[in-house]
Amino acid sequence: MHTFRDGIVHRRAKGVNGQVPVPPVYINQGDTLLLTVHNNLDMPTSIHSHGLRHDGATFMDGAAMVTQCGIPPGESFTYEIYGAQAGSYWLHGHRKDDVADGLRAPFIIRDRYSPYEYDEEVLIYLEDWYPTEVPAKMAEILAPGSIGPPAPTFATGLVNGFNGNDSRPIQFVAGKRYRIRVISMSSTMYWRFTTPGHKMEIIEADGITSEPCEVDGFTLAPAQRYSAIVTAHESSDFNFIYNCTMYADFIPFIPGLNPRIYTGLIEYRQDAPIKHMEIVGDDQLVWADDLNMHALNGEPALPMDRQVVLETRAFISTERINFRKLGSLPYTEPLVPSLFTAMSMGEQAMDPRVYGPQAQAYVIPLNQSVEILLKNPQGQPHSQHQHGGWFQIIERGPVDRSELEQPPLPLNFSLADVPFIPVQRYTGVPMSRDTVDVPPFSYVKLRFRGDNPGVHLHHCHLNPTHSGAGLSITFVVAPDVLQKTLRIPDELYEMCARQGIKTEGNAVGNWGLDFTGLPTVPVELVGSSPRVPLPSGAPPNSANSPDSAIPPNSVNSPDSANSPNSANSPNSANSPDSAIPPNSTPPQPIN
Repeated sequence: MHTFRDGIVHRRAKGVNGQVPVPPVYINQGDTLLLTVHNNLDMPTSIHSHGLRHDGATFMDGAAMVTQCGIPPGESFTYEIYGAQAGSYWLHGHRKDDVADGLRAPFIIRDRYSPYEYDEEVLIYLEDWYPTEVPAKMAEILAPGSIGPPAPTFATGLVNGFNGNDSRPIQFVAGKRYRIRVISMSSTMYWRFTTPGHKMEIIEADGITSEPCEVDGFTLAPAQRYSAIVTAHESSDFNFIYNCTMYADFIPFIPGLNPRIYTGLIEYRQDAPIKHMEIVGDDQLVWADDLNMHALNGEPALPMDRQVVLETRAFISTERINFRKLGSLPYTEPLVPSLFTAMSMGEQAMDPRVYGPQAQAYVIPLNQSVEILLKNPQGQPHSQHQHGGWFQIIERGPVDRSELEQPPLPLNFSLADVPFIPVQRYTGVPMSRDTVDVPPFSYVKLRFRGDNPGVHLHHCHLNPTHSGAGLSITFVVAPDVLQKTLRIPDELYEMCARQGIKTEGNAVGNWGLDFTGLPTVPVELVGSSPRVPLPSGAPPNSANSPDSAIPPNSVNSPDSANSPNSANSPNSANSPDSAIPPNSTPPQPIN
């Protein structure tokens, strides 16, 4: 269908039941949503319920060629989504980045018994909308001969489905308490949200209820969500403004294009004047920070049974194609959905190699506690999302300067301006969420327990430039348990069969490590991931530096005795004592 939703460009979009934007979906905690998807597109698709665990039903996660085959054109499939987790979520397409072309909608699971009292709810959902459709952009990104990313295209910001300049007022009644849910459904751009003249108390991030955290505003990376309580003033003498600023630090600063500033009205009375608050700089405001928030459930930091080291890197192939990688290779979807491999390979399902070299699989035994050391040596942020659950935010700090990668240009700063980044660690109870922002030149430490048997993607949610170019890996949790407890519906097997997709065997449908028929694995061009030279006289500012004020893996913590960057750590994913073979030497096709 065609749409003029930004008021600027009339172009094709992907909608539902003839509607773009797709309207929000609401259920109550404990309800089951039956979501029947009839695919009228000209390509397979699937729908992911972003943020939900799908305990005991990992095949309902909706990640195409991971937990199911895509729904083919002209066919239907019904997702059964159990609303166990109250919170703010969203539904979106999960095949070939069709999310960025409009196949997305807010999904709210209302608490049956909320720990916080409020009178009404307000929903604000934020999107970036590009004049170019995703397939055309992907062709540009992955065009042979391209050494760097293409020139940026500037998006229009959408607030509640339409151009942010056309936002409808938020109605406030004096003295009432409002829960404002803010959901970023952006594909690439970041957002900042503030309510000048009103303090906000954050009570939820990504479906995880938090202790109250008073802030002036919060930044939303793509796919992140917040709920905040805002108490209306006792008087209705004035109306106020709320601000939604869409921006990206990794594309050129051009006034009116980046950032784009949108304002809306908090209306107490239709004829009341607007009270304009004093303009202050962002550095004078209190912004939400994962490491200053605490999960309300009081769950302490998980122990670290094993550490998996992931690193965001550019990967330029010998064909001059501009890929991205988190592990040793860019992610490419397998020829057999990874869940079906886990279910059919018997004891070999515990060997990560059977999922194929480009699935970048890590096999997690049941209930193993995993720490992800996620390094970002690049000059742009990454919004990292994990399917099948959430992770605790443990620590954030600087990547070793010797590891810094030449950032994509142009940037709004030079290499000499790489800032000092302090090491920060949680205090008390860590906050959990399913999507974390990893700032430029930084690392984060995340922990999760492998208590949800299934196949779960971990990927960057910047679409299509990052996830579409390979910035993903796969966690396969307890495949031995899956084989004993899970029954994939016959309908999903039949849907694959009608498309000629195998549902048994390794990543290409063979047995063991026979990868005959595997598509060609890209080879990295030597020197395609250059490191940043250390500016003359620059301070060490290193995660490994002996001069660092706080060692990044030992901040008064008894459970972090091993250096995060050490390949010899007994919990390292590359350790010879690791239960899982390293991914550094992917299997080659056997002829």
